[in-house]
Amino acid sequence: MSDAVPSPRAGSLRLIATLAIAGLFSGISIVVAYRATLPRIQANQRAALERAVFEVLPGTVRLERLAWDGAKLAAGEAGKGALQESIFAGYGADDALVGFAVPGAGAGFADTIKLIYGLDPTGGRALGMTVLESRETPGLGDKIYKDAKFVAEFRTLVVEPVIELIKGHGDKANQVDAITGATISSRAVVKILNQTNTVWRPRIAALAAQPPAAPGDASRTVPALVPPDAQRGGPVPGGRAGEKP
Repeated sequence: MSDAVPSPRAGSLRLIATLAIAGLFSGISIVVAYRATLPRIQANQRAALERAVFEVLPGTVRLERLAWDGAKLAAGEAGKGALQESIFAGYGADDALVGFAVPGAGAGFADTIKLIYGLDPTGGRALGMTVLESRETPGLGDKIYKDAKFVAEFRTLVVEPVIELIKGHGDKANQVDAITGATISSRAVVKILNQTNTVWRPRIAALAAQPPAAPGDASRTVPALVPPDAQRGGPVPGGRAGEKP
């Protein structure tokens, strides 16, 4: 007597059950690994973001986070808004205001470009710019953070009335030379700064017009750490394609 041949239906059910179990264990493994590595990831994010802020505000020794509450800038935590809803004030060794570090983001050639740049206390001049996250084309678009000459153009760059991108060497203090072969990516960086400036420069100007804080006013002296998005695993500072954070 020959052995019974399993029906196609029974074989299909066993296959589905096997795949379901394998998928369940894979999902659990991913969640466990994510939770185990999250504290380290967040620590790396905080350190990378802090380095970026000090880079775009040369001479800074102390940071203070300023959050937009919908009406004014004040020291403290941002709400549930995006990373762009808080900026940093940087202070020098003499406790004088160096400037403000402002995060911004916008569409690039390949994906969203996230960056942070420094503004002087008046908001009229850039002090530096560094890219936090980019997936632009290696060898071309990634020059927005690898090309030292392009990055250097954002130091002492006048941002009013707007930053202009040109091909070649401009004579105006508000002009930036486009990167050869990466015009779209370099244009995206300039566009991000201009759009972000329209939001933050009026807020910074309004902050400058506020009366100075009274001695002992803790509401104006809260030290800045990192924006909430980075704390909850948001944009990875330094998370540029092909590079380790």
